Amino acid sequence: MAGVGALNVNAAPTCSQACRPRKQPFRCQFKCQAMSALSQKDCGEGNKPDRRRVLSQIASLAAALTVSWESAALATSLPVEAQDDNKLLCNAECMKTIDDIKMVNLPSGLQYKEIKEGTGPIPPVGFQVVANYVAMVPNGKIFDNSLEKGKPYDVRVGAGQVIPGLDEGMKTMKVGGIRRLYIPGNLAFPKGLSSGPGRPRVPPKSPVVFDVELVYVPGLDEE
Repeated sequence: MAGVGALNVNAAPTCSQACRPRKQPFRCQFKCQAMSALSQKDCGEGNKPDRRRVLSQIASLAAALTVSWESAALATSLPVEAQDDNKLLCNAECMKTIDDIKMVNLPSGLQYKEIKEGTGPIPPVGFQVVANYVAMVPNGKIFDNSLEKGKPYDVRVGAGQVIPGLDEGMKTMKVGGIRRLYIPGNLAFPKGLSSGPGRPRVPPKSPVVFDVELVYVPGLDEE
């Protein structure tokens, strides 16, 4: 006695015999396509369908479908920096030319590249500034980003409210400018930073890279 849903090797298999579409409609569709194709080819006069070929075809189609699902999942899990140039201060176009920008070396060990020269004032020490930033470990993975948060950062320049390398790097920026800061470990995070969802860990006293945009200086810009 044949069990429920079993394939009948003495007759051409049908969709209702091959699968139950309620739980997995896409896989059922591929099964039915395989059954239909093999039935047309192999179920002529005097021929019986080859069950092994049927099952092999079903397995191949199911594997192809699984690969396509995995590829889609991988695309949606790519880092933010690879998906949205609007949330970067140095986008893909900028990265093509950044190697050609002159590196400025300071006595403290801080280095920077002027991605965009600002046209506004330089903030005096002690003034509050509004800035955007994208913070990365040396391999380019982002661990903090004001653009993702949708709000620029308020900080008082030279007051020790941020790590020394960032403080020093902003002191000579002009409003409207964008600068990439290469901050050595002794001017970065002495205790490091723990990792977060999709964000890398920053080890203690390890170098970091900051892209910084000086948006404006409240009070100074209005003068």
